[in-house]
Amino acid sequence: MSDQATIIGATTWGTTLGILLAQNEVPVNLLVRTEAEAQTLSSQGRNARFLPGSFFPEGLSVTSEPESALQQSDLVIIAVPSDRLRENVQRIKAHLQPRMIVLSATKGLELPSARRMSQVLEDELPDDLHPGICVLSGPNLAKEIVEGKLASTVIAGRNPEATQKAQNMLMSTNFRVYTSADVLGVELAGALKNIVALGAGIGDGMDAGENAKAAFITRGLAEMTRLGIAAGADPLTFAGLAGLGDVVATCSSRLSRNRYVGEQLAKGHSWAEISESMDNVAEGVNATLAALVLAKELGVEMPIAEMASRVLFDGLSPQKAMAELISRPARSEW
Repeated sequence: MSDQATIIGATTWGTTLGILLAQNEVPVNLLVRTEAEAQTLSSQGRNARFLPGSFFPEGLSVTSEPESALQQSDLVIIAVPSDRLRENVQRIKAHLQPRMIVLSATKGLELPSARRMSQVLEDELPDDLHPGICVLSGPNLAKEIVEGKLASTVIAGRNPEATQKAQNMLMSTNFRVYTSADVLGVELAGALKNIVALGAGIGDGMDAGENAKAAFITRGLAEMTRLGIAAGADPLTFAGLAGLGDVVATCSSRLSRNRYVGEQLAKGHSWAEISESMDNVAEGVNATLAALVLAKELGVEMPIAEMASRVLFDGLSPQKAMAELISRPARSEW
């Protein structure tokens, strides 16, 4: 029997990954929360809310029943917002088996603990499922990928057999998948780059210019790497797809939700107003708070994250935040 997959979460990214797998002739179930949602998606043959122009390929089915969705699965991909990952795992864990790969496609950190998604999975799943836990991250703007545009990603896990199997199932002509053993680094890079994207969006909203944006991205990447090294990650991960690659995509594209939030902040809108206007989640907001929790624990200075937090939650104007960053004392780059 060929490998099968289940996607947890009818998000933009979850739906995209389901479509990718079905295009690779991997039978895939998209598990949604209610029977009404399952019937709507099935009858329309698409996710009209998030990807209205992308119809489901043959081989992609939608269901609200965890047992039927998961019983034959070899790969289980969880693609839900970070603040809902734990409850989704609790819903499905009784139906998971040790042979399954459980792959987090969520780029975020849980609040208030600042736990990474793989740590949440380890919290909730029995020990015999831990070898199959993997994470996926990279410069992956879902709407480009579902349109068939070229992209790459990285899957990290502690078990090479699991990462290679997930790699083989997701790899296609237009979607190149690499593997890594640095779960911690891949996850931190995927979460922290969203904070940098918030700042890049603020710069775009202020029309700060490309020189300023390049400098900001570079210093943001240095800040991400500094925290990653203190946490025990491989520094090279931050120069790879999950780090530099994702920073470039997220800070430059108009498809980036986090860049959009920053741009709207610079135009004078509050985070409360911006969040009301969005269908999707901007993970950089919670990641800002979580990163500062980690930074305090590890004794790492994160001025960009601190400024982002003050703009989002303390009423600091983006203009003053930028001025404060620029006026920091002179120092050696390294």
